[in-house]
Amino acid sequence: MNKIKTDFIKGIIIPIVIPVAEDEHVDEKLLRKHVDFVIEGGVDGILAFGSNGEFYAFDEEEMHAILDIIVSQVAGRIPVYMGIGAISTKKCMRLARYGVEHGCSGVSILQPMFLKPSDDELFSHFSEIASCVPDHPVLLYNNPGRTGYPLGQDLVGRLAHEIENIVGMKDSSGDMTQTEEFIRRNSDVGFKVLCGKDTLIYSGLCVGCVGAVCSTANFLPELVCSIYNLFEGGEYEESLKAQFVLNPIRLQMDKSSFPVATKDYCNLLGHCVGLPLKPSKCSTTQQLSGLKARLVEAGILK
Repeated sequence: MNKIKTDFIKGIIIPIVIPVAEDEHVDEKLLRKHVDFVIEGGVDGILAFGSNGEFYAFDEEEMHAILDIIVSQVAGRIPVYMGIGAISTKKCMRLARYGVEHGCSGVSILQPMFLKPSDDELFSHFSEIASCVPDHPVLLYNNPGRTGYPLGQDLVGRLAHEIENIVGMKDSSGDMTQTEEFIRRNSDVGFKVLCGKDTLIYSGLCVGCVGAVCSTANFLPELVCSIYNLFEGGEYEESLKAQFVLNPIRLQMDKSSFPVATKDYCNLLGHCVGLPLKPSKCSTTQQLSGLKARLVEAGILK
């Protein structure tokens, strides 16, 4: 029997944005306030240092301090996951250990960017990280758009079947055939797949995803969570309607440089989170008008 507990891996998980002050250090007060806001909005988990958490811009000491604030403010209300996007295996292992030793329920590992490792190298990379946190669930994070290459079906299947605590993944490929195959080929070991595209929450649930990791839950948590909750309650038509309300708002974000639009939307709606970390800048005046227009069309902003 698998000793790794995975029943909590489900629902809407938020890659939480990190509010910062003008000096680009974390604004603890705003971060604590934002944690409460998304939990009250219904999210089922918080992913620290996902892509929208600007993990690439913080050093390890800063990440430790930020994670401690998040875990402290969550206070056990929902699971916290440690997002790991480092390139070297040894750094990933350090971050994974710190996460689980300081209150994280599991870790999520992005494939190394800049490099283009072989499947054998990737298998060793993921399995070594998983081995340093053997009693905690590990999720793969497939994001070919940001890393330049995908996690293949054979590699994921081998990791899912051979490494006991690699129990699921976030798939941000946007390719529903790939998502379906990750589910189909690994269903025999209870492998849990989370959709990584906010526009495909409903579609992912239809093919067996257990939930989704959604940046838009940073500013519209109730709407995003309603897609999942309505679907789980058998109200499929209403779930799809909620998805269609969300889609234009999410698609408008692609006209900004990544990942600034999430913070822009938060600030537009009064959930102050500061500026994106340099070299990123907030959206142009024209794009901010577009973001605001989508909120007005949806009846969210007057």
